[in-house]
Amino acid sequence: MTGPPPDPPTRDQRVTVGVMGSADPDVADDVRATLAALGRAIARRGCVLITGACRGLPQVAVEAAKAGGATVVGISPAHSRDEHIERYRSPTAGFDVIIYNGSGLMGREVDTIRSADIVIVAGGRSGTLGEFSIAYDEGHLIGVVTGTGGIADHLDGVLAVIGVKDTGAQVIMDSDPEQLLDRLLAEHARLEREPRVARREQG
Repeated sequence: MTGPPPDPPTRDQRVTVGVMGSADPDVADDVRATLAALGRAIARRGCVLITGACRGLPQVAVEAAKAGGATVVGISPAHSRDEHIERYRSPTAGFDVIIYNGSGLMGREVDTIRSADIVIVAGGRSGTLGEFSIAYDEGHLIGVVTGTGGIADHLDGVLAVIGVKDTGAQVIMDSDPEQLLDRLLAEHARLEREPRVARREQG
């Protein structure tokens, strides 16, 4: 005996934007300004910000988004708040909620990306490249803030190699964080109107 059919998906939830990037706390002033602008734009557009609850570039976006009134969620690799602070030396300020998943850095990356409607990458090194790769393989809508250094400024070359792999992912690059977010939100809205199965069949 089967139960009642599931409720149809609703579209009244706010868009969740994941910001991934270098956790190095030493952030250049111009890059800091760019990430702060991104955080403010996320707040102004009524989005939820989600990060890996780390230092560096994502935390700059967290502080700016929170100051602008956004809801901010962190997913920590730690088992507890104490481990989050003491072992991972990660911040708690600026978050409305921190989820301690206890699955380490790799597990944290997967959970953060899967919880985001849009993934935005800035700066970063191997860890950020890993996050980009997960998002790409899982067919996410991805934004890249160019001009922020690190792997973000080399992803066009990466895409030249892996772009032949059709995962359904879409990558939009822009040096203006506010313009980038608007482009991503417009594409997200378009994709929401088009069933995912149909999109993959067309691809």
